[in-house]
Amino acid sequence: MTMPLCTINPDLKESMRKFRFRRATTNAAIIMKVDQITSEIILEEEVEGLEDAEALRSSIPDTQPRYVLISWKIEHSDGRVSFPMAFIFTTPRDCQPQLQMMYAGSYNYVVKECELTKVFQIRDLEELDEEWIQTNLNK
Repeated sequence: MTMPLCTINPDLKESMRKFRFRRATTNAAIIMKVDQITSEIILEEEVEGLEDAEALRSSIPDTQPRYVLISWKIEHSDGRVSFPMAFIFTTPRDCQPQLQMMYAGSYNYVVKECELTKVFQIRDLEELDEEWIQTNLNK
């Protein structure tokens, strides 16, 4: 087991825990970023009531990597509704190599902390649309 490059801020850990056990029936996300000065992963934004994938994408910077936890409403073909959670690592192609390394070096650690099985990496934020969410979270 290698040491993560960054630690997770204790307040963020608590936010992640609460998010995992939330009972709300709206689409939501926790957007996390690496603070390069402290080498700590911190909460950038907690977003509730996201209307659609477009609203989610607009909350995530497209020039820097981010870790994103989402809870999304999925309507199944048999009429059931669920709110699966997923962890998404966004890594734009043209971001700073040092920043990319900090995120990549802490990725497994953050995934483990999130305790989720649906884990994805996205290079181009445009991929993150309603169809992508419905397909990947419905598995």
